[in-house]
Amino acid sequence: MKLVKKFKNGILSIALFLGAVYACSDDFVDIFPEYSLGSESFFNNESDYYEALVGAYDLLAATYVNAMLGEIASDNTLCGGEGSYDVPGFQQIDDMIHTPVNDNLQDIWNWMFAGVQRATYILEFKDKIEFTGKAQIIAEARFLRAYYNFELVKWFGPIPLTRNDIRFAVNDEKSIPRNAENEVYQFIIDDLQLAITDLAEDAPEVGRVSKKAAMSLLGKAYVYNQQYDEAADIFDQVIGSNKYQLVSDFATIFEHAGENGPGSVFEVQYTDKEGASFDCLQCSEGNIAVGFNGIREWTGPFYDTGFSFNVPTQELVDAFEDGDTRKDVAILDIVAFAAKYNATYAEGYEHTGYFNRKYIARKGDTNIGDMNLTNPNNYRAIRYADVLLLAAEAHQQLGNDTKALSYLNTVRTRAFESSANTLSVTGDNLRKAIQHERRVELAGEGHRFFDLVRWGIAAEFIPGFESGKNGKFPVPIEEIQFSNGNWEQNPNY
Repeated sequence: MKLVKKFKNGILSIALFLGAVYACSDDFVDIFPEYSLGSESFFNNESDYYEALVGAYDLLAATYVNAMLGEIASDNTLCGGEGSYDVPGFQQIDDMIHTPVNDNLQDIWNWMFAGVQRATYILEFKDKIEFTGKAQIIAEARFLRAYYNFELVKWFGPIPLTRNDIRFAVNDEKSIPRNAENEVYQFIIDDLQLAITDLAEDAPEVGRVSKKAAMSLLGKAYVYNQQYDEAADIFDQVIGSNKYQLVSDFATIFEHAGENGPGSVFEVQYTDKEGASFDCLQCSEGNIAVGFNGIREWTGPFYDTGFSFNVPTQELVDAFEDGDTRKDVAILDIVAFAAKYNATYAEGYEHTGYFNRKYIARKGDTNIGDMNLTNPNNYRAIRYADVLLLAAEAHQQLGNDTKALSYLNTVRTRAFESSANTLSVTGDNLRKAIQHERRVELAGEGHRFFDLVRWGIAAEFIPGFESGKNGKFPVPIEEIQFSNGNWEQNPNY
């Protein structure tokens, strides 16, 4: 059974009560549910816990904007769209002129804290009753809270943390601090270590988290917190388990049939079974990024139309080496493709001639509602190649060039379909080779900006990037105002 984030049979009323922050909410702990359901009358049976877990997973769907902006903010893509006026928040982030007044950054803040609240709601009542399988559900809730907090700390740096598995309450922003980044990472690490103990080796349903997926996220948290010894150890365990493998044909990974494949560590599940409107993008169960990334006014085969955002730069295209099979999977050369099939399209703003082929709509993937809002393409949140390259990075940082090179060359061998392009570099050249490989392997997947920032080289590659400022995004102005002086804005905003 595929776990899809689709509320039904009363799950919507449950999820709304979880203390979630809705798309229209102003405050990260603004709790005014449409439905009234007291906790004393909930969590009375296994079904209640399961339905609450579905609600906690549901906010993963909102991470479509995290993935898009992780590319747009970097040197991989330009914002695109119809014109300079199209989604101003995206345009500002692309140009590195964003401010604390930015609707799209506020969406990330609100939606990720909604996920934290929903996961914490389960944890708050983890001891209310006992039933077989409860430990797995509690462990999944811890993983999800860690996942949402990981997104928040990447974007905003210091953030408030829930205490003793108790949800945020109204007015907490006036008294609780924004914890330092190292404290947030330790909180994430603690949640994941507890989760790993009780998670099953194989997820109970497709789309739910497994033990090795939690171990992989733990490794990422260690890398971001520069705990390379711990990262190398946990990644070695994941790799040594042989649970995952690189799919031989890279081109199959991002097609519908390639979802949840042997190289998928964790995927955000999307479905076309429920529509939405542009007044409530977070309400969609489809991958909205796919429609945003699509070809404007396309008339040809294979692909559906879209809004021409997130268009790859020539610099990204040129980063691929000759013979790299990943290039034609990541990049759609629309000029050549349209000429081949006698098709037409419209050029959008900042047209580069390229599209993010991994995440543009394929014909036939959705036939329900607005195809730009209900696309079922899953987001491959953690891939095995990502794990291998992070493991290579951790080992290189520790001076273990031999193991780092082995992991790097495993990825390159798949990319070139032979060992002819393996490398034998060491030291600083190996570090740069790993950084290059992450760019081309993960192009279009939302990691590039955060990689450049944690490597300390973002100002060298991102036009307009200011060191000491743009490494973190500003906390939404409303949150600073509501805190009544308790929270300070991130530096230089």
